[in-house]
Amino acid sequence: MGNRKPLDSYRRIVIKIGSALLVDRKAGLKKTWLDGVCADIAALKAKDVDVLVVSSGAIALGRSVLDLPAGALKLEESQAAAAVGQIALSRAWSESLSRDDIVAGQILLTLGDTEERRRYLNARATIKQLLKIGAVPIINENDTVATSEIRYGDNDRLAARVATMTGADLLILLSDIDGLYTAPPHLDPDAQFLETIGEITPEIEAMAGGAASELSRGGMRTKIDAGKIATTAGCAMIIASGKTESPLSAIENGARSSWFAPSQTPVTARKTWIAGQLQPAGELHVDDGAVAALGAGKSLLPAGVRKVLGIFSRGDTVAIIGPNGREIARGLASYDADEARQITGRKSSEIEAILGYAGRTAMIHRDDMVMTSLVNSKSERQQKDAAHA
Repeated sequence: MGNRKPLDSYRRIVIKIGSALLVDRKAGLKKTWLDGVCADIAALKAKDVDVLVVSSGAIALGRSVLDLPAGALKLEESQAAAAVGQIALSRAWSESLSRDDIVAGQILLTLGDTEERRRYLNARATIKQLLKIGAVPIINENDTVATSEIRYGDNDRLAARVATMTGADLLILLSDIDGLYTAPPHLDPDAQFLETIGEITPEIEAMAGGAASELSRGGMRTKIDAGKIATTAGCAMIIASGKTESPLSAIENGARSSWFAPSQTPVTARKTWIAGQLQPAGELHVDDGAVAALGAGKSLLPAGVRKVLGIFSRGDTVAIIGPNGREIARGLASYDADEARQITGRKSSEIEAILGYAGRTAMIHRDDMVMTSLVNSKSERQQKDAAHA
């Protein structure tokens, strides 16, 4: 499953910074802390490591600048706070990195920038060009225009998407918790710390707790989701506390953190994009026979589909749901939702008679599919081995 190694031995690292680490509700920006992180980043870059930062904090910093009251903000208040805070946040990163002659580049992403293939490729090209010229991309969700329906809602999953988008081999999630426990440690005194996670199983997912602080929208749940996205693409992940003033140095010096091993059979770049989709356009509910076939690396045929949910078009990403209600795979639909419903449960030889044209034999072809959960007690690695056979 691979072993943990020094940070400077990685080729490209994405670092996610939580709001509570960067911004104090009363005092505003934690400049000394930021300077420590940037010094750590400079040390990595001096050893030819590409570094990208996914930085939360725009709304938190903006509400501090605007002196908005504590508590939940209305949507328009959050967007206004983000507009003010993003300028201050970008300036802070730029000034701190410039102490080591490092240029910062700001990139604001929306959900569509990673969910829509063409925009995804464009964002990737921009980020890679910044890395090529030696800059450090500072990335955040564009909270000035995002709404609850079209947003990530947390920067953990955004960071994972950035990591897979750019081919990073390590994702570091810095927050106010030092790793994964068997239960929320603030609620269960018997919770055990997990230093190494070889595979994200349903049991690991069940250990995820809720958000730990007011400023953070992400909890352990979103960190595990991020881990699934990253490790599937062959990217290792570390969850660590960022409360110390030089958190990356602390990780190097043995501070407690949880390390998630990357898949030893990472999916292709195209399948990485499919697996990382945060909002599938629809669902295909399948029977046990289809589950077994998918576990053996076969395509999804109409005969194995029992129900079609959602409104989607050919080429959209849809989730494949097993009889137990768990998602087992994602893939690109070969048919629009209406057509998929017409051929659900039917033999592939009947497709032309039903639809009036000879479409694809499979509802989702195996080349357009990636397994996202355990199937038939097989490990994810075994599934992928079968899929590549």
